Amino acid sequence: MPTDFLSPSLPQAAPPVIAVSTRRRARTLRRLLSNPGAVVGGALLLLILLAAVTASWVFPQDPLDMVGPPIQWPGQDPEFWLGTDTMGRDIAAGLAHGARVSLTVGVTAALLSLAIGIAVGASAGYFGGWVDVVLMRVTELLQTIPSFLLVVVIVAIGRPSVSVIALSIGAASWPVVARLVRAEFRTLRESEFVLAARSNGFGHARIALLEILPNALPPVIVTTSVLVANAILMESALSFMNLGDPNAVSWGSMIGDAREMLRTAWYLAALPGLSIVLTVLSLNLLGDALNDAFNPRLSA
Repeated sequence: MPTDFLSPSLPQAAPPVIAVSTRRRARTLRRLLSNPGAVVGGALLLLILLAAVTASWVFPQDPLDMVGPPIQWPGQDPEFWLGTDTMGRDIAAGLAHGARVSLTVGVTAALLSLAIGIAVGASAGYFGGWVDVVLMRVTELLQTIPSFLLVVVIVAIGRPSVSVIALSIGAASWPVVARLVRAEFRTLRESEFVLAARSNGFGHARIALLEILPNALPPVIVTTSVLVANAILMESALSFMNLGDPNAVSWGSMIGDAREMLRTAWYLAALPGLSIVLTVLSLNLLGDALNDAFNPRLSA
């Protein structure tokens, strides 16, 4: 007598989730590396990062020190191959140390924006209800205030320094991240894997942080490049307005010091301006490449 119908069915083999995820990451990485914008942007950003990291070794002197005759054009003196400014300061040293300030402010402000934005957006999108209403009203209230104006007010109240500038930019930029994360959480919170996690008795924190958040990260990663670029531009604008750290050289302060010499020594403003353009361009190229790599319509 056949007893197949009496024997319990054998458990089905679990789908190779890890293998599928690994293949997806490899496919995304290949698409990213094959993108010319990603290669150019990554190369530019790597050069700027290398200049920032090695600034203290290549230019050990204080970039604010007067080390040579004033107003030397690039190539005029081999010792100062990018020339000197009106105070006799080495422009190459200023650009290298300015890269460190700009990248420090950009990365720190972006990380603070991500931390606050993810916390607010995840809470609003996951719980909904009155939590969503309260958090989104606060977010909308901050979005009614121009970000740069809010940064100027915070920096003016506090003592202008690199850390204060970075924190103020991060505190003014998180609403964009919050709205993006909220939209992703609202889309994903009713997905099958979330329902399965709830049926297994997982807590809210585990579901939000370990189940939903990893699936909501791709658009956040793309937005990070924009946050860093905007923070660099804001810091440059503050330094141009003499609201930057007076004890640190920044690209914006170099442009501000050179504005009276635009007719006679245009290179003083052109070189730090070109550094800002190349940095922001590299971040935008990487952002576009990441958007193409993470686009689900292109990953099929």
